[in-house]
Amino acid sequence: MQNWESIVRAPTEFNRRSCLQRVAASGIGATLLTWADTSDAADVKWLARVRKPPTKIPTDNTGYLEPLLIDADGQPIKTLRAWKQQRIELRSRWTKFLGPMPEKRPPVELKVLREDRIDGCVRQLVRYEGEAGLPVEGYLLRPVKPLNAERCPAVVALHQTTRDSIEQIAGVVGPEDQQLGLKLCRRGFIVFCPRCFLWQDVKKYTEAVDRFRARHPNTLGMHKMLYDAIRGVDVLVSLDDVDKQCIGSVGHSLGAKETLYLAAFDERIRAAVASEGGTGFKSTNWDAPWYLGKQINESNFKLNHHQLLALIAPRPFLIVAGEKGRGSADGARSWPYIQAAEPIWKLYGKPIRLGLYNHGEGHSVSPTTYRHLEEWLVTYLAG
Repeated sequence: MQNWESIVRAPTEFNRRSCLQRVAASGIGATLLTWADTSDAADVKWLARVRKPPTKIPTDNTGYLEPLLIDADGQPIKTLRAWKQQRIELRSRWTKFLGPMPEKRPPVELKVLREDRIDGCVRQLVRYEGEAGLPVEGYLLRPVKPLNAERCPAVVALHQTTRDSIEQIAGVVGPEDQQLGLKLCRRGFIVFCPRCFLWQDVKKYTEAVDRFRARHPNTLGMHKMLYDAIRGVDVLVSLDDVDKQCIGSVGHSLGAKETLYLAAFDERIRAAVASEGGTGFKSTNWDAPWYLGKQINESNFKLNHHQLLALIAPRPFLIVAGEKGRGSADGARSWPYIQAAEPIWKLYGKPIRLGLYNHGEGHSVSPTTYRHLEEWLVTYLAG
């Protein structure tokens, strides 16, 4: 079983000021600092809006939401210290469910396959080991101006379901609204975009799942995605010009699912945005074989995603929803999970930086949506 507690730090309140001081000292261009310098506020100005639930919240199809502030003996948890003990047990339950992955991750050794410059960014296609002996590719993007800077905030950008995979999110091909990695690099972040295993040297999903199960027959596909996303953080941590205390994550659709799990299980992620991943099991295809499988549909299944939101506390986490007609994955029906997790966030004190921004434009990342996404990451990683 992977010893998750040995590879990530215990959750602590992030220090936005120290991030800003390191960013300022590094000489990063004004494009990154302007937004942060316009206000002395510690939070996005619209935090209260994304913290306010809608009038009507659907409670059907949420599944079982196990109370979080009850310990194994049925006694109430009243202190942060007691919760931190319970948190260890909760993580253990989840990792047991997800199945084992390799105990030891290989060192990061990047091989540059291709390089170009676009919109003030240096974009490199690199190859590295995901699991030991298994090469995987990703795009590493650096803003041109801070290349000689001491430290820079960074983001793991996880692509959506598309055959273009990393080519799209890194801005090589595809619609502009999905080029999140390139956009964030233009904003001043170092960005790494790893390829999901479903598109690594295979022609279809099922082939990738079969290969994975042959290596790890007792492990779920979601754990493979989590492991690979953690390897993405490893890549960023290996870079001398990345501020290790200012690393975030972002993803849309499939990438949002990965972002939820990455933020929950790797405390090196200091802030994150999950766009339209579907917080509830019934909201999208979480029961697919490359995610969690059919067992989550069983009536006696006790795990649920409010627990992952609790594991993320107190680090800033924004769910982006597009609830309007068919095709959207998050919206009002995501609020029961947020509300179930909030008692844990309250133990850490205010402000609670957990919220949902519903743009109501379907399963998409509109320009307005992107501005909210970007502001969240700038504020909590470099503000």
